[in-house]
Amino acid sequence: MDASTPEADTLVEVTAEVFAVNGRLLRAGDQLSAHAGLTSARWQVAGLLLDGPSTVARLARERGLRRQAVQQTVDRLRAEDVVTTCPNPQDQRSPLVELTDRGRRALDDLRPLERQWLQDLTSGITHDDLRTTVLVLRRLREKLDAQLD
Repeated sequence: MDASTPEADTLVEVTAEVFAVNGRLLRAGDQLSAHAGLTSARWQVAGLLLDGPSTVARLARERGLRRQAVQQTVDRLRAEDVVTTCPNPQDQRSPLVELTDRGRRALDDLRPLERQWLQDLTSGITHDDLRTTVLVLRRLREKLDAQLD
């Protein structure tokens, strides 16, 4: 007996679209950030540091990524002088990662390109539709977080 509901069937479509959009966002982000010497993954991690230093574990939690994957990205960013690490006064085993001046400049260089790209992407999509999308995706993320804890 099939216990499927219309909501579950639609969520299958949503999931497929989220995966497809994610792949395309990563490819487009790679193209957009290449001139700054970044990839989408590096841009994503570096961008989280605009609000200040963070630990690798916190960065991973923020993006729902594996800590090891974020550590590898941080290691690459550090080798490229985009980020640096410093002692964490709250946990000596978990250093703080912070942007270097070079990292801030790279993100500053990307900002106008990102704004134009986002403006182009939103063409033909209403603000209300975008807000609804954010709310639904946030609720799904919260439910997944509760299941994974």
